[in-house]
Amino acid sequence: MASASAIPKNKWAEIGELYKSGLPMRAVAEQHKVSIDAVTYILRKTGVSRRTLSEASRISFESKKPSFSLRKVRPPRALEIDLIGAMLYWAEGYKTEKASGVDFANSDPNMVELFMRFLRERYALDSKRLYCQIYYYADQDIDAITRFWSKKLALTPRSFRYPYRNHKVKAGSKQLQYGVVHIRYNDKKLLRDVLNLVESYRQKYCVGGGVV
Repeated sequence: MASASAIPKNKWAEIGELYKSGLPMRAVAEQHKVSIDAVTYILRKTGVSRRTLSEASRISFESKKPSFSLRKVRPPRALEIDLIGAMLYWAEGYKTEKASGVDFANSDPNMVELFMRFLRERYALDSKRLYCQIYYYADQDIDAITRFWSKKLALTPRSFRYPYRNHKVKAGSKQLQYGVVHIRYNDKKLLRDVLNLVESYRQKYCVGGGVV
């Protein structure tokens, strides 16, 4: 790769603009057929600040193509399903910035089935990123519980991973017949879309209150 001297000084501003637009330093270097050190030198000489690690991570995240898409053809009840799904996630979903994607948890079979219907009817998903995790009690049959949820949610048994067994159950304590199931989808952009949907309904129907 050539050095910075290979790029005329009247082109240095272009290097800075490409970098500030969010293009990775390596891509800028490849585009101008110079070394990364040359790009670093030009940025320093032209007073362009280097991105922080968090800024670089954000730009990298935004540049990635989502693993899902919004369905273009939807049933007549689409708006109703969207509202139901948003409210369910607002109540029972994991919503913090640390979340790596959608995580909805509940023990009510019908409620979980309805949330799964929302995901399937609103989005075209990558099946490899969708999985379920079951939390169950020590004296319960995880295979039987998995079969139940597999049939209820129309998922293969392979979609159920990393079951968590509760070893601290006291004799005579009330148990959840089918444990608690988490529906997880590993894409933070899907979480953002769901939370934006929740926020749109909050703004439409709530008076005051904080953001989601």
